[in-house]
Amino acid sequence: MSEIEAVIAMKKGNRSAFRDLFNRFYDRLVAYISTYTHDNVQSEDIVQHAFIRFWEDRAKLDETKSPKAYLYAIAYNRYIDTVKKAKKQEKLLGQIWERALVDRIQEDSDVLEERIQKMKQVIDSLPPKCKEIIMLNKIQGVKYKDIAEQMGISVKTVESQMRIAFTKIREAFKEDPALLFILLK
Repeated sequence: MSEIEAVIAMKKGNRSAFRDLFNRFYDRLVAYISTYTHDNVQSEDIVQHAFIRFWEDRAKLDETKSPKAYLYAIAYNRYIDTVKKAKKQEKLLGQIWERALVDRIQEDSDVLEERIQKMKQVIDSLPPKCKEIIMLNKIQGVKYKDIAEQMGISVKTVESQMRIAFTKIREAFKEDPALLFILLK
């Protein structure tokens, strides 16, 4: 059966004629599309969809022409549609990822702000000498020995006051162990 005869028979719904054209062009179309995709499985998928479209549009076929150019055009257009769809999906995934990052950063900023406020409240609630010692050590970076000299107290008193401060801070942040780890470093 010639290609033209197969087209005429296929337009009448003859599945054998379609199968004949499928067998005649399938491998060549897969090879053609593979030059674009470099993926044989994807190429086979594209060509199979092209043949589905070829069957669905059989009434539009020109009975005087070989279907070869039409099949190649369908397969190529199907490939282009696949590329466009993949780019859309990539773009959408990129937007979703970016939005998730922005939300996470905002969430982290909000949580950090809450932690800072809570820490300020805990430090403000400490006895005055204890508050002064922890501020000198943790905020200004002054060493225990220097704090003791500056305040006219012993290093043991500084250590004792720091223990009191840390106990109260641990108690306030017992539900947030990550902050304690960072604070106690």
